[in-house]
Amino acid sequence: MMRGVVALLLTVAVWLHGDLFGSLGVQEDAEPVRLIYDTDMGNDVDDAMALAVIHALQERGECRLLAVTVSKDNFYAAAYCDLLNHYYGRPGIPIGIVRNGPTPLDGRYVRQVCEAWVQGRLRYARSLNRPGEVEEATPLLRRTLAGEPDQSVVMVQVGFSTNLARLLDSPPDRYSPLPGRDLAARKIRLLSMVAGSFGRPGPKDGREYNVYKDLPSARKLFDAWPTPIVVSAYEVGMAIRYPGERMRREDGAAGGHPVREAYRLYVPNLPDRPTWDLTSVLYGVRPGRDDFRVSEPGEVILDPVGRTRFEPGGHGRHRHLKIDQRQVPRIRQLLVELVEHTP
Repeated sequence: MMRGVVALLLTVAVWLHGDLFGSLGVQEDAEPVRLIYDTDMGNDVDDAMALAVIHALQERGECRLLAVTVSKDNFYAAAYCDLLNHYYGRPGIPIGIVRNGPTPLDGRYVRQVCEAWVQGRLRYARSLNRPGEVEEATPLLRRTLAGEPDQSVVMVQVGFSTNLARLLDSPPDRYSPLPGRDLAARKIRLLSMVAGSFGRPGPKDGREYNVYKDLPSARKLFDAWPTPIVVSAYEVGMAIRYPGERMRREDGAAGGHPVREAYRLYVPNLPDRPTWDLTSVLYGVRPGRDDFRVSEPGEVILDPVGRTRFEPGGHGRHRHLKIDQRQVPRIRQLLVELVEHTP
C-alpha cells in the first residue's frame, strides 16, 4: 500500500506544480535528455531512421540513449539495433527483446543487413550473434530505470505496447522494491509514442498498426500508464514524408550506411516514406521546442477493435501532436540532416 501512496504523491506533486504537462519543457542549459527507445525494428524502415535520429541528437548533446528495447519477437530486430549502435560508436548500449511477442518474422531488412558480408567478413560490426545473448526487455527496463534519477527519463515507444504493458505488471525485484507502475511513475517524466489516428488521412480501416497488433497491451497502457503521454498519430507522420531520393546514394563496397541499406531493401523503388517514428523521437528529445503543436489535455479512447479517438478534458493525462503545413518543410529538412549524419 505504501508504494501506491508514493506513486500517488508523485502524481499530486506534478499537479500542484501546475499543468500536468507543465514540467515537460526544456531549458537552454538543460542536461541531455535520458532516453529509452522501444521499437518494433524491422516492421518498417522508420524505426531504423528514428534510431539514427537519436544518435545524431546525442552527437549534438541533446540526449543520451540509455537502452533499446524491442517489441518485435525476432532476434535480428535486436541484432540490427545493436549493429546501429556500433555504427554510431556506442556499442555498449544494452538491448532487450520481448519474449513471446507479436510479429516474429524477419521483415525486409534486419536479417539482410545483419548478415551482409564483404570480402570475407560481416559488413557491419555487432556484438549480438545468438538469440540467447539478448536480455529480456522487462528486466532491462527495470534495471535501467532503477539506476536513473527520479522524473528524469523520457520513454519513446514507436512499436507495440507489449514491453511497457509488461513493465506495468512487473513485480519488485533485485533492481527495485517498487512494482512496475510505481517504478515508471517515479523515474519517467514523459512517454512519447506513435499510436492511433485522430485525423486525416487515417488508416484504411481506421485501425493504426501499433495499436491493433497488440490491442490488450495498448489498452492497458492508455488505461494505466502513470505519466503524461504525448501521441504522434498516423496523420502526423503521413504529413511529413522523408525524401526517398536521398537514399539513392551508393556507399561503396568497403563502407556503407546501414540505414540507407535498410531503406533500399524495404522500398527498392525509393518512394518518399512517412516519418511516424522520427516524429515521436524528435518530440521526446525536444518537448519544449516549437517543432510541433500539441493538443489540449484529454484521453485516448480505444474501441473494441482498436480504433482510437481523442476526448479532450482538462484533467486528462494524454495529448497528441498536431502539424501545421508551414512547419512541414522545416521539420523534413531537420530530419534529413539528422538521418544523414555520419559518425
